[in-house]
Amino acid sequence: MRKEHLKLTEQDYSYLTMQTTTGALKARKFKRVMTLLWLHQGKTMSEVSQLLNYSYPSVVKLKKNFLATGLKCLEEKPRSGRPIVFSGAERAKMTALACSETPAGRAKWSLRLLSDKAVELDFVPGISYSKMREILKKTNCNPI
Repeated sequence: MRKEHLKLTEQDYSYLTMQTTTGALKARKFKRVMTLLWLHQGKTMSEVSQLLNYSYPSVVKLKKNFLATGLKCLEEKPRSGRPIVFSGAERAKMTALACSETPAGRAKWSLRLLSDKAVELDFVPGISYSKMREILKKTNCNPI
């Protein structure tokens, strides 16, 4: 007789099996659901990690999270992501600068000229011309 690594309630088991048959799961959530179901069915943690191409510590961590939080362990945790470098006001100033009159002796703005002028006018402490291109690409005003 195999050791049961996880004992699901009847309600949890029916919820998880229903999740696998609906077909609307993302791959990461599907792996978590299958991990819990296979642990309930008596598979060892190393078998589950090999079947799902998961690392062994990930299986252990999921089991611990399930025991602590229940089915909430299936959901993705919010990720902070990279912080925004330039605020909306700074982006608006740079866009307005690009739509303004060009300097004397120039037919149109260049990205390098725009980035240098934005630093000179203290819109931002520093900006590369490629970042200036990304900002202007998101607007309708593109005189470049």
